Amino acid sequence: MAYILAIDDEEGILSIIKTALERERHNVDTVSNPTLLSRNQYLRYELILLDVMMPEIDGFSLCKEIRNIVDCPIIFLTAKTMEQDVVTGFSLGADDYILKPFGINELRARVTAHLRREHREKQNAFFISNLKFYMTSKEVYFNDMLVSFTKSEYNICEYLAINHGQVFSKELIYEKVFGFDGNSDTTAIVEHIKNIRMKLKSIGMNPIETVWGVGYRWK
Repeated sequence: MAYILAIDDEEGILSIIKTALERERHNVDTVSNPTLLSRNQYLRYELILLDVMMPEIDGFSLCKEIRNIVDCPIIFLTAKTMEQDVVTGFSLGADDYILKPFGINELRARVTAHLRREHREKQNAFFISNLKFYMTSKEVYFNDMLVSFTKSEYNICEYLAINHGQVFSKELIYEKVFGFDGNSDTTAIVEHIKNIRMKLKSIGMNPIETVWGVGYRWK
């Protein structure tokens, strides 16, 4: 199951995509006018299907605009007459393209293939536990509201969040955040975790779990 965004100005195409992929148990959101989406909204998706020819903004321009904030696969939807133009679009960050009109089985197969091999390291941003992490600017947002972390607090959050489900000792977290040449000790991690929890609790969240005798993990 994956969170998928389909963008196309043709409602009929969107309906076909939604029905086909929801039968594969994916969660599919459809949008006919992408200019109404904020950049934060793109972060929650694990794959984006993007029409090339749209009246408000063309798919090439939109791909270029969002590629620096999302790492998920982007698949163009395009008419056969534009097939050669799409080759140029790969330089903008797209991963694949599907020619219209397309068959349901082809759509499902392409989507499944990209999701199966999607193990690329996150480089720009990612979405987890209703929090949006911007890795370049070292910022975390909750519902478009900035959560104010210190640099060390952010680094701890990012490390635990991007490796969610895994348990890490205080020693390992310290090494990853401060390096071998850090001037403090692992008690600093305990204090940082305490401050992080306090800030996340203020927005109704508690994603960091203590595994007694072992360390911490992002649930």
